[in-house]
Amino acid sequence: MLVALLAASGTHWAALQSVAWATMLAQNWQSAPLTQALEKTFDGKHPCPLCNVVAAGQAEEQKSDFTRELKKLEYPPAPERWVLMGPAQFRLLPEITFSSEALTQEPPVPVPRSLFV
Repeated sequence: MLVALLAASGTHWAALQSVAWATMLAQNWQSAPLTQALEKTFDGKHPCPLCNVVAAGQAEEQKSDFTRELKKLEYPPAPERWVLMGPAQFRLLPEITFSSEALTQEPPVPVPRSLFV
């Protein structure tokens, strides 16, 4: 259920994009200093094939979201009159107190010895 939720919210695209960036950074870092590798990775001018796949997938997903039609929810007709009726029998329940004195119990006399065997 968690996987379905993550897929429905588009988390799979974020995961793929993270993999693409990590791969690009590792490749760029082999041929340039870290600052230049970071700049080349995240500037958007040098996308890798996986970045292109992610961008195309996100664009396709967004395009399909706009073509959905919203359906109007229809509810069954409600009765015109509401009648509230009281219960057939009514009785008061005894009042329960939750004070510390009401909850204390005396220990059994004599003390059970079966627990100490």
